[in-house]
This record gives sequence, C-alpha cells and structure tokens, in this order.
Amino acid sequence: MICLAWAPFADLEQLAMLLAVALVVLVYAGFRFAVAFGVVPWRTVPSGNFRVKRVRQQHRLRSRSWLELTDADGTRWLPVYFDPVLVTMTEADGSFDATVQVNGHRLFPSGAARRTEPPGRLIDNPTRPDPDGPAHAAATVRLGRRLLLDAQFAVVAPFAGLFWIYVAGGGVPAFAGATVVAAATATWFASVRGSDPS
Repeated sequence: MICLAWAPFADLEQLAMLLAVALVVLVYAGFRFAVAFGVVPWRTVPSGNFRVKRVRQQHRLRSRSWLELTDADGTRWLPVYFDPVLVTMTEADGSFDATVQVNGHRLFPSGAARRTEPPGRLIDNPTRPDPDGPAHAAATVRLGRRLLLDAQFAVVAPFAGLFWIYVAGGGVPAFAGATVVAAATATWFASVRGSDPS
C-alpha cells in the first residue's frame, strides 16, 4: 500500500525499486501465510497429540510466542502467531495437523519448529489461570501496543533513505519516499514473522 502511494511521485528507477519491494513483500507474505495454514509444511512438527504449554521469548528486540510441544519422542518448540488466548493459556493437551489445536482453539505456526530451546530469555505462562488474564489479553491487542513492539525495527529506515540517495540521487523527496517505504517494510517484517505484544 505504501509503495502504491509513492508510485505517482517516483521516476522510472524509483518506480522499479518500489515494484521490487512490493514483489518481495507479496511473495514473502504469501509464503508465511502458506506455512501458517499448513499448505507448505516447512520444517514442522509431525502430526499427533502433544502436551502443550506457551513460552514467551525475549531475544534482543524481538518478543515471540512459542509452544512447547511434548510427546514420547521428546520436546519440540514451535513459534506461533500471537493470539490473545495465549495470554491465559495454561498447560493443556493439544493436537497438531498443519496447525495447532489447543482447547478447541486454532493457533497458526509462524516459523520452523526446533528440537532445542529458542535463544534468549524464555518466560513460562502461569500454571494456573490468572484472574487478571482476560484484561491483560484485551490490552495486548491494541494497535498502539503492536506498533510499539513492531515499529522499533523502523529505526534503520533513515539509513536506507540515505543509502538510496547515495546510490540513485533524487534529493529530499527521494529520501522521504525511501525512508517511509523502508520504515513500513521493517514494521511489516517484524509483524509477519510473528511478534508477541504481551
């Protein structure tokens, strides 16, 4: 959408770059959706029943939800897209068949499964339901909270704008356009990889 907004103001070279960015965004988003819906089984967990608990990871600037899936073959960690139900989820039985079903709720994978713990600080969900859990879950879905988490990657956008000016020229309008497109792309990239605002 941002690329389309800047297209009328771009010269031919800038338009080609906007189209390239839009193409990369569309292809990568399509791949992520295909993985989330189980159309593309990309380094995933074998189908079956598991004991499931939610773990929140904090690693550098990233915060992400993982499901710890335990069965007779051991423990696996699967990143999932954030859902408010994760905030109040306690350890439960679940099943996996392209997506995860826990307590009748469907959760979507946001990346590849692992046999080792994810890097960074891991925070377990409480073992008992939290009385303030529903209020906390409602607070996590606010747009401002999501942007606070995802937009921190946009700090590199002015450097991308300066790089564009250095490579292609164009002055202040080209710098503004490249900076806005880079900021939107960085924010989108953090979100599509599965950030956790809780």
